Amino acid sequence: MEFSESLKKNKEFKAVYSSRRSRANKLLIMYVMKNGTEKNRLGISVSKKVGNSIVRHRLTRLIREIYRLDELSFKRGIDIVVVVRPAARDTNYYNMKESFMHLAGLHGIIQKRS
Repeated sequence: MEFSESLKKNKEFKAVYSSRRSRANKLLIMYVMKNGTEKNRLGISVSKKVGNSIVRHRLTRLIREIYRLDELSFKRGIDIVVVVRPAARDTNYYNMKESFMHLAGLHGIIQKRS
């Protein structure tokens, strides 16, 4: 990811959660907060309720790839935390991408193309 890093520490996740700026749909919950830098940071949270480690890692890789492919269309300087809901367990790439981009649009973090 060219313009992005990962959120890794618990306190970084908690800071984004405490911003209380979230949107949700059937598959995902997305929290967004400005971070004051020129880079975006992406954090992904998948609970054990969603499935075993194989399922959780597959969903994590799916979301990271969705973000990586559309990275240039996101505004800069934001922290994004994506929480995967149990309904996403058996979803495919296209449904997950639609869900992710829908939430990004609701947050207004996608740049307008001219």
